[in-house]
Amino acid sequence: MRHGLHHGIFVREAGRDRGARTVLWIHGLGESGLCFEPVIDHPRLAGWRHVVPDLPGYGRTAWPREPLGLIDLADLLADLVADLRGDPVVAVGHSMGGVLATALIERHPSLVRGLVDVDGNVTRGDCTFSGQAAGQELEAFEARGFDALRDRVYEAGLEDRAQRGYYASLRLAQPASFHRHGVELVQWSEGRTLAQRRAALECPRIYVAGAPGGACEESRRLLDQARMPVAEIAPSGHWPFIDQPARFVTVLESFLGNQT
Repeated sequence: MRHGLHHGIFVREAGRDRGARTVLWIHGLGESGLCFEPVIDHPRLAGWRHVVPDLPGYGRTAWPREPLGLIDLADLLADLVADLRGDPVVAVGHSMGGVLATALIERHPSLVRGLVDVDGNVTRGDCTFSGQAAGQELEAFEARGFDALRDRVYEAGLEDRAQRGYYASLRLAQPASFHRHGVELVQWSEGRTLAQRRAALECPRIYVAGAPGGACEESRRLLDQARMPVAEIAPSGHWPFIDQPARFVTVLESFLGNQT
């Protein structure tokens, strides 16, 4: 694992060094690149360069004075990819990261060669954590709501390994960024257009769904209606790459093999 800063953004790297085909990993709401560390070091993925940023307001990247919006984050990721000075990347986005990857491709299609969307938001039913933030005013969320959410994740993590890891990242997250992104995720999800937007992308793409604890039934139905390719990983919750790492690597390895 290699660590560094890119214009103030903390970035992990694994696999091959510069010049290799690149996978850009985009974490979810309140998360950090820490969640991907066990899978990016998998020997079956070692032929690729893995670039894993902590988005501003999360992980080991400094908190911004004013939280950035989702579109701002997508454009920031585009700057990061452009500075890699290599071939277009394969974007792997989890949860909010899947939404960001979709926006990145829509706005900067020449930078991305493929999308692996891991349980990204599709409808309001997927807004488990973002909905808790969006249901409160910023002041109340900063004063009490974020701590209460984090405590609930801690309790769930006593029996759920993925949420134990989530709690560790939440300890580093900026409440104001979490709140802004939660509000925007709910707004985008309530629009019920995210399935069609993914399906309309011109690059190869796949939606990886944890089951039974991942994307909700309505979201799966809309993905099917949009004819978005879906790979189901079961049994799994919202973090299939943590719950079923070997099965997740098999799906990702197959997708990457078609991008050579």
